[in-house]
Amino acid sequence: MSAVLATALGITVAAVTTNASAAETPISQGKPATASSVESGAFTAGAAVDGNTGTRWSSTFADPQWLQVDLGSTQSISRVELNWEAAYASAFTIQTSANGTRWTNITPTTVGKAGLQTLNVSGSGRYVRMNGTTRATPYGYSLWEFQVFGATTNPPTTPPTTGPALPTSDTPDFGGNVRIFDPGTSAATIQTAVDSAFNAQLRSPTAQFGTQRHVFLFKPGTYGRVWANVGFYTTVAGLGLNPDDVTINGAVNVDSGWNYGDEKNATQNFWRSMENLSIVPEGGTNRWAVSQAAPMRRVHIKGNLTLAPSNQDNGQGYSSGGYLADSIVDGTISSGSQQQWYTRDSKVGRWEGGVWNMVFSGVQGAPGNAFPNPPHTTLATTPVTREKPFLYIDNTGKYRVFVPALRRNSAGASWPNTAGTSIPMREFYVAKPTDSAARINQALAQGLNLFFTPGTYSLNQTLQVTRANTVVTGIGYPTLIPTGGVEALNVADVDGVKVSGITFDAGTTNSPTLMSVGRAGVHTDHAANPISIQDVFFRIGSSVQGKATTTLAVHSDDTIIDHIWAWRADHGGAPTGWTVNTGDTGLIVNGDDVLATGLFVEHYQKYEVIWNGNRGKTIFFQNEKPYDVPNQAAWIGPRGNGYAAYKVADNVTEHQLWGGGSYSFFNVNPSVRVDRAFEVPNRSGVQLRSILTVSLGDVGTIANVVNDTGGSVPNPAGNTTPRNVVAYP
Repeated sequence: MSAVLATALGITVAAVTTNASAAETPISQGKPATASSVESGAFTAGAAVDGNTGTRWSSTFADPQWLQVDLGSTQSISRVELNWEAAYASAFTIQTSANGTRWTNITPTTVGKAGLQTLNVSGSGRYVRMNGTTRATPYGYSLWEFQVFGATTNPPTTPPTTGPALPTSDTPDFGGNVRIFDPGTSAATIQTAVDSAFNAQLRSPTAQFGTQRHVFLFKPGTYGRVWANVGFYTTVAGLGLNPDDVTINGAVNVDSGWNYGDEKNATQNFWRSMENLSIVPEGGTNRWAVSQAAPMRRVHIKGNLTLAPSNQDNGQGYSSGGYLADSIVDGTISSGSQQQWYTRDSKVGRWEGGVWNMVFSGVQGAPGNAFPNPPHTTLATTPVTREKPFLYIDNTGKYRVFVPALRRNSAGASWPNTAGTSIPMREFYVAKPTDSAARINQALAQGLNLFFTPGTYSLNQTLQVTRANTVVTGIGYPTLIPTGGVEALNVADVDGVKVSGITFDAGTTNSPTLMSVGRAGVHTDHAANPISIQDVFFRIGSSVQGKATTTLAVHSDDTIIDHIWAWRADHGGAPTGWTVNTGDTGLIVNGDDVLATGLFVEHYQKYEVIWNGNRGKTIFFQNEKPYDVPNQAAWIGPRGNGYAAYKVADNVTEHQLWGGGSYSFFNVNPSVRVDRAFEVPNRSGVQLRSILTVSLGDVGTIANVVNDTGGSVPNPAGNTTPRNVVAYP
């Protein structure tokens, strides 16, 4: 359906807002809804009152039509919000009824408008309906959400700013999971601390989804021999303003051989990170054999770096990463058995190797573009970057957070002399796992930034970020778990919010979304100061049998998505399965001019990425289809067998993707097939470069790479060989 439709004529009495009542729950949400008609079974009446801006009601293509909701009892109505799709009403009224048969208008005839429309009303009734008499387009009436507010509406979850201010400090307590070392600390003490954290996880059956969290912070200076093996939920970071302010002699090491049940591989080396330090590697080479959600940022390797496990030879050990940014490697990076890897805005001496999908943007010393042989996709610059905020300590012993500035068409590391802003820690609320959602919201309402310390946070309210330029960051994989089906984090459509270093676990009650940015249908130009999302990870099924319809919805224009992993779990601390940890989509992008650099989305049950916004760009995409499809009949999409991993909406006129791979492993039922991995409109402005499919272990079929192009995998049968498409169209 076209996004640009004729402007309706008439008199509009509605006020349009971009951020009304973001923290309120409407009294209509989840209530029974009916409609005069539906376009199809995919657009039911209930979809307009489910609180999910990614689903909608749509009528047949005729006048008149109505949508109504049963509030369950007579309520006083004060406001109605309609979030119209492009197909809106050029004439409608809002009506109420005590019995669902006799109706009273509580608004005059009103003209709709694509996007969010707010009507302040006065009336009462058990039933409330939108009664549409004239369509603005040749299509039907279509509402993402129909929300009714009244006297019993829940008040905003963000507390008022009145009351005693929450305490802050420039030298905060980061909690017992954070160890801070200085150059005067003996090497033996440091070694004992890092060994204790790692050895407790060694071949542990519970560590991968455990509650342990470890952060090791190093104050500026040089450290004697430290060999830090890095396990799950472990971060090693420097506290200098530049990486070379902290030098570790030895290694910050990740290898295979330690993970329970998968000792021969590094494919489950998730959830660990290294940031803002330099390493003089023992023996000349540092090993970082990681997989997803294991970023290396702002690091100086004064030697070589290998990304594969020590048992990689002859195919015994595999790794499936990964992400490197804003770093310098003096020597050679060897990718070895890494199946895919993304490197951004860095400087390397030399790159060696490649399996399926190695992508570089803004990397000085990167290999030339040669996909598929070798599988290197190279862009000279990255269109827009803002490096992740980081914690450091100044020369007076006070802690601060440095927020790097926006860069355009960037290449190479941002340091030394990184442009940006330094924020004192007294302007942050340092959250602890014992904090309630109400207290954290109070901090936001107080005008503070948020700094999450390691641990698990249970949220019975949505955290509401409404102030421009708010920084929300964390260390040590702080994990937010919503309860009761609420959304965990909501970012308003405002400039410059930075969200980083946070993990989301879906709760046992289905959440329509885990995190959303902006409001559906609202398009505000944020190009000069975009919202950014960095090292943010989503899990449906982990230590809990979680459920979420969509994990991340991005509505705001110009948003930067820089390294996320959205993962519907194929294994977990709690049992997983097709009907157990349910999730439709990992990422929905409705905003225009959104950029994703380092996009990992895996195992969702429908389209895994849906890109509705125009002029979107993705540099590096990694996907595995859901393993656990029970049979083909259970997995039929709108256009045939299964769902594409990456779906660009039919009305999009411009979109670009560089370096994308989708893999199948239908181990529950190997006869399952999906017709295509990438589904895009056939337009010259929609361009895909260096894309591929693989059938892992020859298990399951992907019939084509993109649309009806590229051929199928397995290729040939019995051989894990990719199908490559260099350019489409």
